[in-house]
Amino acid sequence: MAETNRVETTSVPECQRLHRALIQCHRHIPAGLARESACRHLNRALADCLVSVACPDELEAVRALCSSSGTSLKRSQCQQAQLSLALCLSSHQ
Repeated sequence: MAETNRVETTSVPECQRLHRALIQCHRHIPAGLARESACRHLNRALADCLVSVACPDELEAVRALCSSSGTSLKRSQCQQAQLSLALCLSSHQ
């Protein structure tokens, strides 16, 4: 993992435990499909944590509006919520 990523990630206290666990997973399992499979849940959890810290309102809107299929209005609201989340995440890059 690049030093830049470590600094950015560990500056988010809420996600430090997950970041450390993912680093340990990468250290203990050789690169390849086995690592991808074994560390996938930690990678996903860390990503979810970082997004929830960076864009909590936008993430909640996506979860609420995109959790199930529905009317065309709900699908449209889901798409709008996804766009808002993408814009929020872009603003943090």
